[in-house]
Amino acid sequence: MTRTIRLVAPAKINWSLEVLRIRPDGYHEVRSVLQTIDLCDTVTLTEAADIELVLSGESGMLPDDPPERNLAYRAAAALRDFAGIRRGVRIALEKHVPVAAGLGGGSSDAAAVLRGCNLLWSAGQPDANLLEIAGEIGSDPPFFIVAGTAAVSGRGDAVEALNDAVAPDILLATPPQGDRGEKTAAMFRALTPEHYGEGDVTLGVREVVQSDRPIVADDLANVFERVTAKLQPATELAMDALRAQGLAVHLAGAGPSFFVLLSDGIVRGPIMRRVGELGFEPRVVRTLPRARALQTEER
Repeated sequence: MTRTIRLVAPAKINWSLEVLRIRPDGYHEVRSVLQTIDLCDTVTLTEAADIELVLSGESGMLPDDPPERNLAYRAAAALRDFAGIRRGVRIALEKHVPVAAGLGGGSSDAAAVLRGCNLLWSAGQPDANLLEIAGEIGSDPPFFIVAGTAAVSGRGDAVEALNDAVAPDILLATPPQGDRGEKTAAMFRALTPEHYGEGDVTLGVREVVQSDRPIVADDLANVFERVTAKLQPATELAMDALRAQGLAVHLAGAGPSFFVLLSDGIVRGPIMRRVGELGFEPRVVRTLPRARALQTEER
């Protein structure tokens, strides 16, 4: 019988996101606390002669892109090379996380493939090695090897597991697919030394999480909110419209998605309607604890 591994690949939001400086290697030194949420892609892995990628749901890559550019494909190839394995895998990737929306969907897919292929191929690689491979793929995949709530530093490749955060439901707003685009690099380039910090917000969020206190909007900050108006004007206009209603709104990653904590007393129906009127897709999500984010099903 063909062996099959099935995993979820959750999206993420940033409770905090700070930049300290530009490193000698050209990357930005970041401090952040990240959180997986229950908006997930599904990754199904089966044995194959070579690496194959099959996409369904919302497209994970542009139609003209070769599969070798997809992060999930690259993850399988990187693990195979690292471990000296000459086996293949069929990656069936069912996309639900909006693409290029600042939610880390592609990076999460890559991490799920690393974890799943490690099992499928009986590669026996410890998490430390998977983190190393993930860091070679990009800055975001290492977080998804740990998942749940975690503090990241360096260029995003140093990950510390934290307690699962206590937080209310979250209203997540994403723009239509045609209005997105890969803006992360441009957002980083827009930052200047006046935007840099010392990581104090992240230390504060870490303390809240580790003490099992509920996260509130006043705990949160994202440096990219200081340059959103310049590079993502539609997102800034929508966030300002909600702020005018007295809501605390925060960018998800580098945008263009944003979120609102649905704390006690906030009536979600009118807010969701308003988000729709502003041209964004609203959905209510919840934090996804580490155990559920890393769960695998084997058949």
